[in-house]
Amino acid sequence: MSEKRNILFLCTGNSCRSQMAEAWTNHLKGDLFEAYSAGVMANMLDPRAVTAMAEAGIDISGKRSKTIDDLPVKDWDLVVTLCGDARENCPVFPGSTKILHRGFDDPPRLARSAVDEEGAMVHYRRVRDEIRNFVNGLDETEAERQD
Repeated sequence: MSEKRNILFLCTGNSCRSQMAEAWTNHLKGDLFEAYSAGVMANMLDPRAVTAMAEAGIDISGKRSKTIDDLPVKDWDLVVTLCGDARENCPVFPGSTKILHRGFDDPPRLARSAVDEEGAMVHYRRVRDEIRNFVNGLDETEAERQD
């Protein structure tokens, strides 16, 4: 079996989407990837993201928001930006890191217009499931280095 590929999910605050993507990847594709997540800046872990993932059977409650500088890995095979802000502010990675953009709606922003908690959670669940579907489609060739 080949060595796992290091994949980084990058978002604005590492509070929701990137946390979900890291968790889904390690859960569904842990045999292929070692996933991490970070934000352009650190924020607070979104409690609704924790709830949405718990509903899917994945506990992210012990995670914390972090930046790239907080991560133990510095050599990425694949970096996936999950929002426009991360795409625009994505740092330059040395070597042959492959960068992929796959934007997802921002659940906290969408939830602001919800009339109640259930209405807010609809957005989190939808994006959680969209991220799961994206991760399900990832394979090792996505992270092949461009040497």
